[in-house]
Amino acid sequence: MNANNTDNEMTRFDARLSKRQKLYFEKAATLGGYRNLTDFIFATAQEKAREIIQEKETVLASQKDSEIFFDALMNPEKPNDALTAAAENYRKLMSE
Repeated sequence: MNANNTDNEMTRFDARLSKRQKLYFEKAATLGGYRNLTDFIFATAQEKAREIIQEKETVLASQKDSEIFFDALMNPEKPNDALTAAAENYRKLMSE
């Protein structure tokens, strides 16, 4: 298989669970309107995985944003010519 087909490639997932867990999950699947236990397990696992990944990516992005902001405060760049000219124009306007 080439790399372009990895999303369509199927793999097997096996899990052992107690009879009590199976009955509990089957009840939830039925009450939730799922076709079967497998659909319930995969749908709920995928939703939980999405939540975890989104939460962690948000935290990581927030940390990176904090680092960028702190760096900009602690190590500001010198104003460019356009900013210097704008500040001079502002000072002139305010002194009139």
